[in-house]
Formats: sequence, C-alpha cells, structure tokens
Amino acid sequence: MSPRSVITGLDIRACADRIEALQQRDGAIPWVETGVWDPWNHGESAMGLAVAGRVEGVHLALDALAARQEADGGWTGELGAGIPMDEAGERIAPPPVPVTARDTNFAGYAAVTVLRCALALDEPRLIARYFPMVARALDFVMNLQTRHGDVVWRAPDIGQPLEDVDALRAGNSSLFKSFECGLRMAEILEKPRPDWARSRAAIARALTATPERFDRKGIDRSSYAMDWYYPVLTGVVTGADARARLDEGWDKFVVADLGCRCVTGEPWVTAAETAELALACLSAGRRDAARTLVNELAPLAAPDGGYWMGWQYEIGDVWPKERPSWTAGAIILAADALDALSPGSDLLVRHARADAWTTGGAEIRAN
Repeated sequence: MSPRSVITGLDIRACADRIEALQQRDGAIPWVETGVWDPWNHGESAMGLAVAGRVEGVHLALDALAARQEADGGWTGELGAGIPMDEAGERIAPPPVPVTARDTNFAGYAAVTVLRCALALDEPRLIARYFPMVARALDFVMNLQTRHGDVVWRAPDIGQPLEDVDALRAGNSSLFKSFECGLRMAEILEKPRPDWARSRAAIARALTATPERFDRKGIDRSSYAMDWYYPVLTGVVTGADARARLDEGWDKFVVADLGCRCVTGEPWVTAAETAELALACLSAGRRDAARTLVNELAPLAAPDGGYWMGWQYEIGDVWPKERPSWTAGAIILAADALDALSPGSDLLVRHARADAWTTGGAEIRAN
C-alpha cells in the first residue's frame, strides 16, 4: 500500500504510477515518453518509487543504473536541452545524435539514490550490493576536482585541460550531499574513505570561501533558482546563514500562490524547483513555508498521473506539455520529508557537518 500524504491534492500513488509508466523493461527511467535519460533524474525517480513502496521498480532501476555505468565510474547522460520543443511546448523527436555529457553531479547522485532507496525500503543489503557502483562514481567525481576544491561540471574532452571546464554552484552543492551519503554507506560497511571526506570538505570551502571558482567562464547563472537554494538544500549553508540566504532571494524567485520560478527572467514556475525549495526550507527549519510551497503545486497535478513540469503564468497554461518522471519523484521526496512517509525521510534535510568525517565523527547538525 502506498503511503499517504496530508498535502493538499497530492496523490503519492498517482506520482509513482507515472514513473512506472515511463520505466522501460530494462529498468531505465527516461524523462518522458520521447526519451532523454540521465543518471541524476533516473535516481530522483527511483527514490520516488522507493518512498511509494514500489519494490520491483526500485530494484530494476538500481540494476539499470549499475548496468549503464562506464569503466571509469561515470555515465553518459542525455541533455534535455538538446531536444527541441515546438511552440506549443511539445517535444520534437530526439535528434539522431543526442546531445550528451558525462556530468559529475549526475554521477555522484548515485550515492544519494542508493542510500535513500535502501532506507525507504528498509533493505540494508542494497547498500552492500551497490556500494561498488557508488565508490566508482564518487572516485570519478573526485578525479575531476581541481586543486581549488571545486569539481568541474563534466569530464573534459580528450586533451582538454581540467581548468577549461567550468564549475557550477548547484552541482557542487549537490555533490557535497552525495559525498555525505557515500561516507555514510562507507561507515556502515566499515570501509572508511578519508579521501572522500577531504573532497567533501574541499567542496564546502570552495563554495563558501572562493565563489569566484564558479561560473568563471563568463556565464552568470545567478538568475537560476537552483544556485540560490541548493547550498541550503544540501547543507553547505546551515542555521541562521541558511535562513538569511533564503530570505535574500525569496522575493526574486518565489511567486505568491504559485511556487518557485526556475529562472528570474521568465514567467514560469516549475514543480520540481518548488519541491526542492520546500526541502531547502525544511533544511533551514521552515516547515510551514515548505508545506505551503508543496500545497501550491496542487493545480499542476495531471489527471493521468504525475505533475506537469511547470506553469507559464502570463499565458495561464502549463508549459511545456510534459509530465517528467523526475518531477513526480521530486514531489514525492518533498512530501516524504514533510510527512515522514517512509524510513529515512529526513535524509535529504538533515546534514552532517562539512568536517564530520575529518574530525572523527559523522555528527548530524540539528538546524
């Protein structure tokens, strides 16, 4: 039986049904019917299935993730931006040669995926089974970390210097959490990884002390909501500093009664960003704000299951015309954190200190 949430209009079962409807026979979970697969969004969807108690789908998804991992620990994922849309917001058929990247954040997210699924299903054996995959993934990430502590967003092309690839604030923040989850699994299995702990601490230092390391190739991403709330969501910034950061960007990104904009310059609120912002609010101790945000998504619930990606509020219509698997997954995870729908529901909103594994103890910081 699927767990129930008290959030207005939220049907966990319908969200999980949408994810399962998109899941392929080999366990892979693409964005939408027309395709697009990457390991991060696949993992987000798998975690949603785990919270909903869809055991078979989770096992298939984890096996698919392991089967697609490449020799050096990374994955080649498709970029959704590489598949054009028509004016009505419908995806045009994928190009013969998809736009791909070997994204570091996408790879590291395997650690979060495995631990969250194992906790939600109360299957600790999954940690031991998939830890080798997680270890290879985090080693892949660590090998793409610069001497300044930032991790470049993708594996460089053959012969391309590491410094020629940019580092992204949201991606590095997510990796900070990924290393935490990897270290928790290593601790459970009594396989200490002090090198991961050092990489995690270095990411935190880079994000807080050397912000010039990010977006250093001339692209200003400060208009993206993820750059605003991800340091709070993942525990890089905590306590009073986290609340101050949320306050600083709130009026810029949050539209009253609608949710969180994806980008400041567009009249477009998105369900996944709103759900993630709710998690960030929980991380900062703002439960009422988190619940309000998720409740505001009720109009985006689709009759056939899942949630529309977003709402273009100037024209008053959903846009684009798609219900991504990972959008459903993100909303399930927000509801889980709010209403404790499954074991380990606080994993994404409670965080170990940046130096937890370098000072001899993985303590949880209470916000």
